[in-house]
Amino acid sequence: MNSLETARPYVLSIFRIVVGLLFACHGAAKLFGVLGGEAVPVGVWPQWYAGIIEFVGGGLVLLGLATRIAALICSGEMAYAYFVVHQPQALWPLQNEGELAAVYSWSFLLIAVLGPRVWALDTLLGRARKRAPART
Repeated sequence: MNSLETARPYVLSIFRIVVGLLFACHGAAKLFGVLGGEAVPVGVWPQWYAGIIEFVGGGLVLLGLATRIAALICSGEMAYAYFVVHQPQALWPLQNEGELAAVYSWSFLLIAVLGPRVWALDTLLGRARKRAPART
């Protein structure tokens, strides 16, 4: 059991990296028409703005930079997508095709609560600040 506890921060970092990468890919597909996606014209509500949040927010989460706030914004975007786009079609995610939005929303909320963990720029920058001598 001890080895599982030792692995926890690393597994959570990998989880954050994978979720951030996949989300950034969704944004890239919307913004640039890559990865099998179709580019959304600039300024189209809400798809283009969602693409910005997905690309930038996913990239920040991937890198572990401003992780908590980026993850919270991404979680909110996916909650909005679920309740505005999917939920009016049917009650259950299996019926309204909102499973991915729900999973992303809860995944980003988990990342926002737990923080970036060990393999993150936030963590690296925090360590660098602690080592820097205090200026008087």
